[in-house]
Amino acid sequence: VQLQASGGGLVQAGDSLRLSCAASGGTFSYYDVGWFRQGPGKEREFVALISRSEGITYYSDSVKGRFTISRDNAKNTVYLQMNSLKPEDTAVYSCAAKLYDTYAYWGQGTQVTVSS
Repeated sequence: VQLQASGGGLVQAGDSLRLSCAASGGTFSYYDVGWFRQGPGKEREFVALISRSEGITYYSDSVKGRFTISRDNAKNTVYLQMNSLKPEDTAVYSCAAKLYDTYAYWGQGTQVTVSS
């Protein structure tokens, strides 16, 4: 499975962005999909996860209530709607497909920069 994240950009605090993670080369619906981010000088951190079929979602405390993860298996795409963005959300955002307990496939990230 190949993943490609897109939709990043430069926005102001309080703005919204929607990231997309498009998959190809496999049966996307087999995988849970997660979003991660890595800010400048920081370690990569978990942002959100959506399960493969039931659409059960999980969020980190830092984004809960502001970000929404969703998926459209017919389009092989997972989305991350990010609202009320803060400067501390500035990071490279990447998506990954999870098989069993391992994030087996990673996409290239997309840069999100939030100015104050």
